[in-house]
Amino acid sequence: MALLVHLKTVSELRGRGDRIAKVTFRGQSFYSRVLENCEDVADFDETFRWPVASNIDRTEMLEIQIFNYSKVFSNKLIGTFRMVLQKVVEENHVEVTETLIDDNNAIIKTSLCVEVRYQATDGKVGSWDDGDFLGDESLQEEEKDSQETDGLLPGSRPSSRPPGERSFRRAGRSVFSAMKLGKNRPHKEDPQRQDEPAVLEMEDLDDLAIRLGDGLDPDSVSLASVTALTTNVSNKRSKPDIKMEPSAGRPMDYQVSITVIEARQLVGLNMDPVVCVEVGDDKKYTSMKESTNCPYYNEYFVFDFHVSPDIMFDKIIKISVIHSKNLLRSGTLVGSFKMDVGTVYAQPEHQFYHKWAILSDPDDISAGLKGYVKCDVAVVGKGDNIKTPHKANETEEDDIEGNLLLPEGVPAERQWARFYVKIYRAEGLPRMNTSLMANVKKAFIGENKDLVDPYVQVFFAGQKGKTSVQKSSYEPLWNEQVIFTDLFPPLCKRMKVQIRDSDKVNDVAIGTHFIDLRKISNDGDRGFLPTLGPAWVNMYGSTRNYTLLDEHQDLNEGLGEGVSFRARLMLALAVEILDTSNPELTSSTEVQVEQATPVSESCTGKMEEFFLFGAFLEASMIDRKNGDKSVTFEVTIGNYGNEVDGLSRPQRPRPRKEPGDEEEVDLIQNSSDDEGDDGGDLASVSSTPPMRPQITDRNYFHLPYLERKPCIYIKSWWPDQRRRLYNANIVDHIADKLEEGLNDVQEMIKTEKSYPERRLRGVLEELSCGCHRFLSLADKDQGHSSCTRLDRERLKSCMRELESMGQQARSLRAQVKRHTVRDKLRLCQNFLQKLRFLADEPQHSIPDVFVWMMSNNKRVAYARVPSKDLLFSIVEEELGKDCAKVKTLFLKLPGKRGFGSAGWTVQAKLELYLWLGLSKQRKDFLCGLPCGFEEVKVAQGLGLHSFPPISLVYTKKQAFQLRAHMYQARSLFAADSSGLSDPFARVFFINQSQCTEVLNETLCPTWDQMLVFDNLELYGEAQELRDDPPIIVIEIYDQDSMGKADFMGRTFAKPLVKMADEAYCPPRFPPQLEYYQIYRGNATAGDLLAAFELLQIGPAGKADLPPINGPVDVDRGPIMPVPVGIRPVLSKYRVEVLFWGLRDLKRVNLAQVDRPRVDIECAGKGVQSSLIHNYKKNPNFNTLVKWFEVDLPENELLHPPLNIRVVDCRAFGRYTLVGSHAVSSLRRFIYRRPDGSAPSWNSTVRHLQGYHGLCNGGPFSCPTGEVVVSMEPEVPIKKLETMVKLDATSDAIIKVDVAEEEKEKKKKKKKKKGTAEEPEEEEPDQSMLDWWSKYFASIDTMKEQLRQQEVSGIDVEDKEEMDSSEGLKGPMKGKEKARAAKEEKKKRTQGPGPGPGQGSEAPEKKKPKIDELKVYPKELESEFDNFEDWLHTFNLLRGKTGDDEDGSTEEERTVGRFKGSLCVYKVPLPEDVSREAGYDPTYGMFQGIPSNDPINVLVRIYVVRATDLHPADINGKADPYIAIRLGKTDIRDKENYISKQLNPVFGKSFDIEASFPMESMLTVAVYDWDLVGTDDLIGETKIDLENRFYSKHRATCGIAHTYSIHGYNIWRDPMKPSQILTRLCKEGKVDGPHFGPPGRVKVANHVFTGPSEVEDENGQRKPTDEHVALSALRHWEDIPRVGCRLVPEHVETRPLLNPDKPGIEQGRLELWVDMFPMDMPAPGTPLDISPRKPKKYELRVIVWNTDEVVLEDDDFFTGEKSSDIFVRGWLKGQQEDKQDTDVHYHSLTGEGNFNWRYLFPFDYLAAEEKIVISKKESMFSWDETEYKIPARLTLQIWDADHFSADDFLGAIELDLNRFPRGAKTAKQCTMEMATGEVDVPLVSIFKQKRVKGWWPLLARNENDEFELTGKVEAELHLLTAEEAEKNPVGLARNEPDPLEKPNRPDTSFIWFLNPLKSARYFLWHTYRWLLLKLLLLLLLLLLLALFLYSGPGYLAKKILGA
Repeated sequence: MALLVHLKTVSELRGRGDRIAKVTFRGQSFYSRVLENCEDVADFDETFRWPVASNIDRTEMLEIQIFNYSKVFSNKLIGTFRMVLQKVVEENHVEVTETLIDDNNAIIKTSLCVEVRYQATDGKVGSWDDGDFLGDESLQEEEKDSQETDGLLPGSRPSSRPPGERSFRRAGRSVFSAMKLGKNRPHKEDPQRQDEPAVLEMEDLDDLAIRLGDGLDPDSVSLASVTALTTNVSNKRSKPDIKMEPSAGRPMDYQVSITVIEARQLVGLNMDPVVCVEVGDDKKYTSMKESTNCPYYNEYFVFDFHVSPDIMFDKIIKISVIHSKNLLRSGTLVGSFKMDVGTVYAQPEHQFYHKWAILSDPDDISAGLKGYVKCDVAVVGKGDNIKTPHKANETEEDDIEGNLLLPEGVPAERQWARFYVKIYRAEGLPRMNTSLMANVKKAFIGENKDLVDPYVQVFFAGQKGKTSVQKSSYEPLWNEQVIFTDLFPPLCKRMKVQIRDSDKVNDVAIGTHFIDLRKISNDGDRGFLPTLGPAWVNMYGSTRNYTLLDEHQDLNEGLGEGVSFRARLMLALAVEILDTSNPELTSSTEVQVEQATPVSESCTGKMEEFFLFGAFLEASMIDRKNGDKSVTFEVTIGNYGNEVDGLSRPQRPRPRKEPGDEEEVDLIQNSSDDEGDDGGDLASVSSTPPMRPQITDRNYFHLPYLERKPCIYIKSWWPDQRRRLYNANIVDHIADKLEEGLNDVQEMIKTEKSYPERRLRGVLEELSCGCHRFLSLADKDQGHSSCTRLDRERLKSCMRELESMGQQARSLRAQVKRHTVRDKLRLCQNFLQKLRFLADEPQHSIPDVFVWMMSNNKRVAYARVPSKDLLFSIVEEELGKDCAKVKTLFLKLPGKRGFGSAGWTVQAKLELYLWLGLSKQRKDFLCGLPCGFEEVKVAQGLGLHSFPPISLVYTKKQAFQLRAHMYQARSLFAADSSGLSDPFARVFFINQSQCTEVLNETLCPTWDQMLVFDNLELYGEAQELRDDPPIIVIEIYDQDSMGKADFMGRTFAKPLVKMADEAYCPPRFPPQLEYYQIYRGNATAGDLLAAFELLQIGPAGKADLPPINGPVDVDRGPIMPVPVGIRPVLSKYRVEVLFWGLRDLKRVNLAQVDRPRVDIECAGKGVQSSLIHNYKKNPNFNTLVKWFEVDLPENELLHPPLNIRVVDCRAFGRYTLVGSHAVSSLRRFIYRRPDGSAPSWNSTVRHLQGYHGLCNGGPFSCPTGEVVVSMEPEVPIKKLETMVKLDATSDAIIKVDVAEEEKEKKKKKKKKKGTAEEPEEEEPDQSMLDWWSKYFASIDTMKEQLRQQEVSGIDVEDKEEMDSSEGLKGPMKGKEKARAAKEEKKKRTQGPGPGPGQGSEAPEKKKPKIDELKVYPKELESEFDNFEDWLHTFNLLRGKTGDDEDGSTEEERTVGRFKGSLCVYKVPLPEDVSREAGYDPTYGMFQGIPSNDPINVLVRIYVVRATDLHPADINGKADPYIAIRLGKTDIRDKENYISKQLNPVFGKSFDIEASFPMESMLTVAVYDWDLVGTDDLIGETKIDLENRFYSKHRATCGIAHTYSIHGYNIWRDPMKPSQILTRLCKEGKVDGPHFGPPGRVKVANHVFTGPSEVEDENGQRKPTDEHVALSALRHWEDIPRVGCRLVPEHVETRPLLNPDKPGIEQGRLELWVDMFPMDMPAPGTPLDISPRKPKKYELRVIVWNTDEVVLEDDDFFTGEKSSDIFVRGWLKGQQEDKQDTDVHYHSLTGEGNFNWRYLFPFDYLAAEEKIVISKKESMFSWDETEYKIPARLTLQIWDADHFSADDFLGAIELDLNRFPRGAKTAKQCTMEMATGEVDVPLVSIFKQKRVKGWWPLLARNENDEFELTGKVEAELHLLTAEEAEKNPVGLARNEPDPLEKPNRPDTSFIWFLNPLKSARYFLWHTYRWLLLKLLLLLLLLLLLALFLYSGPGYLAKKILGA
């Protein structure tokens, strides 16, 4: 929808004058052009267009105002016309002639004629495409940077842009900005409107906005890039892409570092766990820890890779825990965790730090979690800087659930899920076999086979599954599904689907597609599970012709950009979350493959016929290698159009039509009479006729198309899924618009244009409109059947996202203020990323279009155009961005051939017109071509309107002259080994090219040359050419005396066009110089400053053209310089150069540099330094300051670079270039006068606000103009109440309120009584404290600060930004200042804390008061601006700039350094400088610099420790030692190496005597000691001592926090604070210091107060001024004029780098350097920072009793439950010294009695709370390794078994520093004490010394939950080794001090050793009566037996004897 207003004429005007009209609708105003010298009729004849998003209401108004225009005064309103749009809405077209009304609503004679049209085409929304924004070209070449016009000058085009708004042209395309004043307009009757200016000056804008908008705040004004649209603007060209080289696919260096710290809660009994870390195919193992479920490892592993990013980010990191692995067996897997490298890389800082990985068992998905592993994982690419959090003592108790190793937004409880990948069929496969065998077969058998045997392989999360192989099929049908089981959401982002060809020798990939799971799912609360299809995906790769060794095989593997269509595959993906409690579930995660139900062919959409048309308007810049053979261009889409090797194309028939088919009906409706069925015999033409190239110049050829432009057209059939592409296009349009706007804003900030915030507001307004339009457009025709679930869900989520983005943009717009622009710009960048992400459609439809250049029937170079960019739609927003436009394509070499320098040269440049759409819509396919052609058709197409032409013949052509004004280039690429280049520029336009002259040996050439291209013939309409001229390509080359010129970079430009009938006058002409960014591949390679104008040659020939009347340069021959109106306006400047010295010069051509000299050159003028006569003896210059005068442009942005060259003067007058440096911007050296006001209070106030202000009237009075700062170092400040604002004359005393502190302290103590910690702990014993106490306290402070910074969430730079712009308004930084007195040495730029209120509580964690130093987590120089406050270091470079593959980085090219400085100022020297006291004219601007004579210095290096060293030995460890080099001194501390440590504590100091300047570069290296062979360098760091020594920040010896003369905090500097202060005041010519009365000092107008006494070692107090002097030093930056921050006492953290692995950190080193001049008093002895020796302790643990132990065994005889209990104990890390009690046999109740003593001697470091263990790692180890392990005691109960392994029953682990206090009785002892569910007081054995109580023992049951399995009563007693020696005790129950035997029940014994006891206690006790009965029965039986036995005999006797 759009409203068009055509303003025709205004008549009956009075008088004569300049007229301008303003047209307003819906608050959006457009201005017409100014009509000069009109009499009574003003003939405007202009059209204005408003795209409207919502229907126009009948009551809406259109307003037109006519003004008399004035350049100087505001415009005078003549009259107003207002019209209600009712009639327009009804009739859509109204023409009106009406009189105007004046201010008083009275009718005047003047009348106006206007025509209004309203387009409401069937609900389609009008677009804001570029044509609506870019007014005609005349507007786009806006006023340039240096033009200061006062208003819109006569003859300009209609515009509403203020002249202050300059243009930013990127890649030659202007983005045009107009002013728009909010939406609220003044009332009709508002009488103030008459003097509203037509064109707004920026300065007037604020008050104007307030006047217009009823007090509209200027902060809500936006600049939108919306302008009046004049009728003739065409927009027929799309933007060319300037970056050439494919970045993907090139290998890079990566390092994955993983630290396995510990594991917890491992499931299993009595385990010996090992952690295995795998990255890709590399595996590494930790050591084994015996019998523990919570092993502590702290082992560091590094994996190095050199692969392309795609491969790297798909690698899987797998962390698994294995139980009892050894040489013989592989162990059993407990659980594993996996994620891909890409997930880690996507994290902030590319790392997870101290996170817990959840282990799960892949073979048993119904089981729960199997434990946790705590680890750090980091992925570093080249040049990534990882900020590791500071390694300090890790004391805080770990919250496992809160620190899981999962990305943000992934739930902690992940569920198992099945991923079904359904593979249906594929089409269009290439042949993968030689046809030789096939032909033989065909001859014999007569069968014709397809030459490919495809199958599909799917890779996901480290597993792969494959389908069956379909033999010999170009169109295989599988209908199979591959099923993966993994946790959901998975931590692997991509799934790889690959079609492969099965082969007997080796299978090769045919094509690869990656499914990005983030694009096919949404994890929001209204999101959806991953789903895809059924849909086709297109695969691209190498060209389709079969060769045995395909050089582009990598492309088929998915690496790099595919250069040809390979196949398409129909697949679907679904995810099902599993219910793991279901018993039928298979619990394995093996990949399964099964049959899938087939889907119908129509499910992917109805087959439609598509039509692709292309016209080649120009083919130039053809590489000369292809110049001798005829060239043809081929366009393909899928396999259609591919005549050479698209052999396997399915000959898909055209869909048959039934009589009632809707398509037929469609066609009839859409066609005019003559094209009923014209396409029937339309055969595709896909390539241009062959043509021999003609020579353009020595590098390039062109094809002479002239007026005959060849065309191609292709018919193809695809499923109709245009909706997907349309939605993507709408989002793309919004994103392009946003990107363009953001680039504008960035450019405005960069070039310091005024009001970037207004432009940003305009950008946000456009964004919210765009989002709103997406919602109205995307929701239609979603109903068709082929719409997949993903289509519906994605649409919903896109609509939600865009709706919320629109709202966010609106709310953000209101927040954009001057000082928040950068901040908000960053948020907008997030919008852009999100839009780009949403625009990427995962389900493909139409394949991309490839354009190939064929030379001699071989494929040479290609370009790939996404089909969505070419797709036609009748709705403008849905139109592809290159559809029906002329696109400039640069063809490139395919695959790896396009890497590196080969990829930068253009193979051919095409101007190509493309159109793709449904065949039935093709009547519009020529609509975007430049007009003025006739069509040439093949015979059968004659007379048919929609039959495509085979070529176009242009009948209209225009003659032009191009003038290229090539002024200069800067920061070019160094192409020669000297480190310089011999650059010249080659300018290409159509088929002509010209070169500038070659300038030798410079990276910043000023050519100052005009190139004139004559007789240019351009085809098409003159007017179109004016608005859309072809682009100009500029290439920069380096001239070589031998061989061909080297390519150095390329850029594009659009010329400013002047038609024959236009005047050559402002504001459009002459054009202004502009900077064009030069690209070399993907990297920027400098800037070109130039201007281009294209002048039409009229009927009168060249006579009409503006004369070329520049000064003719006699010296330069026929070279024409840039004409006067275009070249910059120059002024005289003086450049003063400070020559200090040269350093580290390397050899040149194997000869040493001996007599160097420095030449400075800028804009043709220059100066030479004095000669250094003997570089070895003294590399400093003896003449310090020289100057030269030079003409430089007024506009600072156009200043040429300044070149510094160092030459070596050899014998016989020869000179050799050593190296050079180009200072590309002089801005930082331009002298700017300091403001009139004395000091910069901005900074002062920021520091003073930390103190309580008692303004006007403190304890003592002081003269006005003084600022009093009071320092009481003993009292840390915690409260902050008043903010003190000071100005230069204010009089404020700032005093610390001590009483407040005391109250605070008491409160703290009260609070603490509740805990077990003793309140006395607050005051540590001074004798106990050492330097390390101070260091660890400081680290805690630093961590606290970093935490606060995160909380406050404002970045450091933004903070600076705010401070500088806000001045005094900077908000108080609460928490920072809450400790201001205690650590003043904070970074000034830290973010605001949560506010003064909370500031008092949070940071003070009952910390003992220890003096602190400042720990910098980075290098000291990065904190102090490289110490370049007056002495700058310029690196001298030599040799070629490295490309990625050469890898010559800047370090490798550096051949030395020049030290000096520059000062640039306009020539009359500012008087205030020369009039200053003590001004020495020989030093010019460099007053007060020290002498540069050699000076001897004592350098003292303190090395504290190293962290995260890169392992250097096979065992994954290193044996580091320190090596220090300074000049000729080389110290290697080899004998003190630290065995097998990656985090060694060195604690050493080294003294070296050095002499500056000869020895000023200090190298501190860490080497790895090796027993055999040479030691390896792990990493080194270099420190420039000279800059530190001479810096005003006084980096020689850090200023301590407090002054003390003894103890751990002794003052290190030989000069006392008062002496330093006196010296600083003297050097800075500052009044002071005036000491007195005691405790007070005055410096300039500041008074500092503080303590006036110091305590010596005997506790005597002496008066001193040192405290107040120190206070003044710590606030030295507040002193006016000379103040700067002084370096505090500190430790800096420096990254270690290894030249073999450039850019990747190899660890960090903490150190600091002190320097003392030898001519000053000698410093004291070095501080002792040697590592603390661990203290020897003995822990005595008495196990008294156990209770409620679970009963495991069944009694052999009685079946009773019992347990044979014993207790095992050990200290963590000393499992081999584990101790067991004796066994309490046969416990029937779970009670056990032991009275058993364990003795554990150990070494303990109190500061780090770690036990130190030294032991040999293995029997082969050379020496002992030191481990630091947390102090934890483990107690376990076991059930003893004699014939099988003992059974583990339960355990507890007590952290000796904080463990729950034991319960008094067994009853009170509960399970919750150990799990932490109840709040139990925690105790530390190191404080309590003796603890006794009951503790619960836990184990996990089958459901993986903790259960109580027993209780143990124990007593822990800690003694130091000396105490233990005095008071020895025996182990177990032995002497001395034996424990009495436990009183065990009689039943406690071993049955098989005591058979009698067993009988007595078990049998007799239980079976007494049974036994008696048995005995009786036995007796009876015996009697019976005897009776039976003796009975017969007796009877016989009786009978016989009878």
